[in-house]
Amino acid sequence: MSTSDDGTNAGLIDLSAGIVAAYVSRNSIPIGDLGALIASVHGSLEKLASPPAPEPEKPTPPVPIRRTVTPDHIISLEDGKPYKSLKRHLAGRGLTPDQYRQKWGLPHDYPMVAASYAAQRSELAKSLGLGQIRRNRAVAPAPAPEPAKPARRGKARAEA
Repeated sequence: MSTSDDGTNAGLIDLSAGIVAAYVSRNSIPIGDLGALIASVHGSLEKLASPPAPEPEKPTPPVPIRRTVTPDHIISLEDGKPYKSLKRHLAGRGLTPDQYRQKWGLPHDYPMVAASYAAQRSELAKSLGLGQIRRNRAVAPAPAPEPAKPARRGKARAEA
């Protein structure tokens, strides 16, 4: 140990002793717990005196961010592979689209689905008539149902 470490350690010991003495003067604790209290206070002070852990480096993407969006696919910044939709891929990695955008510093309007795939799905929905139900009902009213024939009373005739 160097002299600066000895000075710091001695200062922590003195500070720990002062804190424990002040605590014990106002609170009654069993003698057996005094050693654990001193160790706990000293450990806490050592953690505070140690330099903070360095921040983890921002991950570097396998592909430049500008090249990740193409008409046919979106390239994942997680593994560099192309996908038509990133949502399921991200869910498999435990990320939501918002967490993915935040992790890589992407804008909030960064697409999660390739443009051609979105257009293809839109055309499919339109061909199936999705989104047209309300409009069709207003244009062509439904035909009135035919009145039901009253049920006959009595025994049914036997057909000959």
